[in-house]
Amino acid sequence: MSMENAAWHSLWSTASAKKDDGGIKKDTLKRTFAFAKPYRWRLVVFVTLSVVSAFIAVATPLLAGRIVNAIVARTDLQLILTLAGLIAIVAVLDAGVGLLVRWISSRLGEDVILDLRTTVFDHVQKMPIAFFTRTRTGALVSRLNSDVIGAQQAFSGTLSGIVSNLVTLVLTLIVMLGTSWQVTVLALILLPIFLLPARRFGSRVAGMRKESANLNASMSTQMTERFSAPGATLVKLFGRPADESREFAVRASRVRDIGVRSTMMQFVFVTALTLVSALALALVYGLGGYFAIRGGLAAGDVVVLALLLTRLYAPLTALASARVDIMSALVSFARVFEILDLKPLIEQKPEAKPLPTGPLSVEFDNVRFGYPSADKVSLASLEEVATLDTRGGEEVLHGVSFVAKPGQTIALVGSSGAGKSTIAQLLSRLYDVDSGAVRLGGMDLRDTTFDSLRASMSMVTQDGHLFHESIRSNLLLAKPEASEEELWSALRRARLHDLIASMPDGLDTVVGERGYRLSGGERQRLTIARLLLVQPAVVILDEATAALDSTNEAAVQAALGEALRGRTAVVIAHRLSTIREADQILVVEGGNIVECGSHEELLAAQGRYAELYETQFAQSPGDSVSPAGS
Repeated sequence: MSMENAAWHSLWSTASAKKDDGGIKKDTLKRTFAFAKPYRWRLVVFVTLSVVSAFIAVATPLLAGRIVNAIVARTDLQLILTLAGLIAIVAVLDAGVGLLVRWISSRLGEDVILDLRTTVFDHVQKMPIAFFTRTRTGALVSRLNSDVIGAQQAFSGTLSGIVSNLVTLVLTLIVMLGTSWQVTVLALILLPIFLLPARRFGSRVAGMRKESANLNASMSTQMTERFSAPGATLVKLFGRPADESREFAVRASRVRDIGVRSTMMQFVFVTALTLVSALALALVYGLGGYFAIRGGLAAGDVVVLALLLTRLYAPLTALASARVDIMSALVSFARVFEILDLKPLIEQKPEAKPLPTGPLSVEFDNVRFGYPSADKVSLASLEEVATLDTRGGEEVLHGVSFVAKPGQTIALVGSSGAGKSTIAQLLSRLYDVDSGAVRLGGMDLRDTTFDSLRASMSMVTQDGHLFHESIRSNLLLAKPEASEEELWSALRRARLHDLIASMPDGLDTVVGERGYRLSGGERQRLTIARLLLVQPAVVILDEATAALDSTNEAAVQAALGEALRGRTAVVIAHRLSTIREADQILVVEGGNIVECGSHEELLAAQGRYAELYETQFAQSPGDSVSPAGS
């Protein structure tokens, strides 16, 4: 590492350091080493080669000094050529070892990144829906990107750097002191001038980096929100493109200004430290030349001291900031471990059994439930708040009980916030009950395997979500092994066959972000096709047509009729005909089932259902019925 590179390294290490580095626990170190354990032999080779590289770094100046002495003494030409050949061999060896060290370093770091990312990704997928409703997606993605890469540096850079720099420093000092202790001591006097400014400039650059990161985040947030399909639509509908452009220009100009200031600050710092290193080199040449002329030092030794000086300042500077590097890497590990320490609320029991095949009954047995508070499912750093909201945990379902026999349709109606969607989420096991039980085919959901539950149940929501992938990929999400014939059969039953067949790319048509290249009805029918592909025993419909116009609703309703045929269904009321045809209607209010019966029975009772019917459902048979879900 050259002096100039050492200056840059010292500056950026200081600027990147986290202020709160006292919170690193021994447990973090232990868990960090656990990630390295599978690669321990590779680490041993890595460190060994780094030591070899340090020895090679000292060999070249010594050989160069001997050549100079041989030239001055006008000795045998063969000796000079031999030494020159050795320098060439050492250079080739240095390049080879350097490439090998770089390859091992890169592979080791990338393997650690792979392990960390896959571990965090798999863990996040186990988190409850409440985690995703509270967490900023960008903050979570940052843990998988910047923090994981920061943790990687502990293996790919910091570890080998400490070892090789320490060995290089010791060897260099031994050789320099043995060559001329007077010149070496005087050269070291300039070291504080080289190191101390790094701390002062580093803190200022750190402030600029933080400000720049905040400004960039603000600019990126505006772009992310405005470039999404809903965001772009909103801006156009309210006619504010010019205002958005001006606001973006202001933010971008702030990023520009901080970038210019930061660049100049860095350049001044590096230039100053490079000047100090040049002065140290001048001191070696001047003082060494004086001793050489007086006969106390050979000319070749002056060259050795000058060349070794660059190998003295660089590792000293790097080692001075090694603690910062280590703490930064450990902080990154700690931030990753924060995610891994969040406990999933729903886990499969070791002794879990698959659900029985065939038609299944649905039973809620005295179910009580309250949504978890933030401290159980989230982190303040992921929500960008100082402290987590401690509210939550209040019971929203109070002893709900009902039974749907195999093949029956149960309709849930009630006011917004009554608990209808909560019932749907508990049935699909997005959450677990606090007390009581939810059973399918007589089995408690908590005793079943995840795979059998997903194979036996499907859910269609009001916002049928699609990934920014092809139609084929979105369908195969439900059944990866599905054949081409099965895909087209599902599309045919969902009333989408002709539309997809008319598209140039057919099943390979990309649907766009959240499926926005398709209409609302087309998106919903595609989610129904996905359901039909699974052929579940139990179907949950949560306001599946509430947001559609009458034309699209008719097509979706026809597809839903196909989806419900012969299956047990729990339907949050979205259409009058669905309510009338339901085997049983449950009226949910305040987390309780207050009425239960058929359409005619509940109307005759003149209770809450009759009131809802008069205010929300009493429309012409062709109209949709869409009370708010909860």
